[in-house]
Amino acid sequence: MPELPEVEVVRRGLARGLIGRTISDVVVLHPRPVRRHLLGADDFAAQLIGRTFAEPRRRGKYLWLPFVDGDALLAHLGMSGQFRFSPDSSELAPNTRVLVNFTDGGAQLRFVDQRMFGGLSLSEGGAALPAEISHIARDPFDPAYDLDDVVRRLRGKRTGLKRALLDQQLVGGIGNIYADESLWQARVHYARATDTLPRRTAIEVLTAAAAVMAQALASGGTSFDRLYVNVNGASGYFDRSLAVYGREHEPCPRCGTAIRREPFMNRSAYRCPRCQRAPIAAHFRA
Repeated sequence: MPELPEVEVVRRGLARGLIGRTISDVVVLHPRPVRRHLLGADDFAAQLIGRTFAEPRRRGKYLWLPFVDGDALLAHLGMSGQFRFSPDSSELAPNTRVLVNFTDGGAQLRFVDQRMFGGLSLSEGGAALPAEISHIARDPFDPAYDLDDVVRRLRGKRTGLKRALLDQQLVGGIGNIYADESLWQARVHYARATDTLPRRTAIEVLTAAAAVMAQALASGGTSFDRLYVNVNGASGYFDRSLAVYGREHEPCPRCGTAIRREPFMNRSAYRCPRCQRAPIAAHFRA
């Protein structure tokens, strides 16, 4: 699933092409991406006609497109969801699922999703914040983000540090890639116990997460394949700057030790065994 920087890149691209535009027609080419609309694809399309977009918004990894009437189109990108702006006469990209046309006759908005784990749904009254994602915590780029509160709640957990970073109800936006990169920046092992973590170290890790994601955002996000692109179909380039994630056996940029990939929560954790030494048993929580 795209993480905060990738979703923010998409949000910014949508903002440039959506604000103030009114929907004239919606075509659902495959029903699965609108499966959360219980009345079906035809009703979903009909419900959107005539609505005008306000500025797209984001919390953590989650994106929604508010309408000026107070409702919103909630967009979950899943593993491979993409938005594209294209002339309505242009050839459809493979796996195009939903088409949105506008009264101004300008570029068509297309939702493309190869694996179809993502989707679109109408959130009534969700312009400010859809109820469906109200449980998601604020992220480091949110003006109301409270670092001290996140540190307090993180240190109150009895779990491993990376597990805590991935908890979207603790802090929004951090996924597997940026968790590994943040932990490397702070020189902390992913299984360090949160309940014995010094406050200073917790601050260092969370500050590193904000810095790493800011750098990724400046590079257009991280693209390992064509499943993540921005609204114009371009890939992000932060993968070229990653220190540990996806770099098994390559040298650590800091000390030269070979990077390790280790099993973690049905996925992988990447670390430098010299810079991020395993904690002693009393401070270890897998």
